[in-house]
Amino acid sequence: MTDDDMCALAKHFFDAVEQGDVATLRSCYADDARIWHNTDEAEQTPDENVETLSGFVKRISDRVYANRRVNVFPGGFVQQHELHGTRQDGARLTLPACIICRVENGKVTRLDEYFDSARVAEFRKFAAS
Repeated sequence: MTDDDMCALAKHFFDAVEQGDVATLRSCYADDARIWHNTDEAEQTPDENVETLSGFVKRISDRVYANRRVNVFPGGFVQQHELHGTRQDGARLTLPACIICRVENGKVTRLDEYFDSARVAEFRKFAAS
């Protein structure tokens, strides 16, 4: 993939989350991809990640990935951004994040998410236990 292709994949991926389009997001993952979060050090499959994100888009409206900064490296990309959204109780939230994606054949094969656990807790405040 060219650098432009890699940047287009990053945009397509995060635009899908903004729009609540988890089917498009799922299509960006390789079937055997792994998604890891620094806040719980757990790995998810693409289907488990889609389930998590489905709950997220139900709880958080007005999702915007602001200040997107994408850097391409051989075999993937890094995106830093600020995720903004509105929680069910009307609270506006911001979550600075860094996402590292490995890519093969145009699909994300590994995604590592890094963000502040206290800020994630605010986003998850009304999540089902």
